Amino acid sequence: MLIELGDKIKTLRKQRGLSQEELAKKVGISRPTLSKLENNYLANISIITIDKILNELGFEIDIKQKNPFVS
Repeated sequence: MLIELGDKIKTLRKQRGLSQEELAKKVGISRPTLSKLENNYLANISIITIDKILNELGFEIDIKQKNPFVS
């Protein structure tokens, strides 16, 4: 799922007609940082930064309880 995150962000950014430079500026990160994220290099990207990007694109992080065994 995380592997797809960068691809999803790239797709959403393009759908909104934003360049990497424009989106990066709006969320307060560098263009190279956004580029790394869009290429699924997530090692040094904080969840806060991902949340800011998703908020700017009209989405939010949704944390759900993992419960595979239902009684």
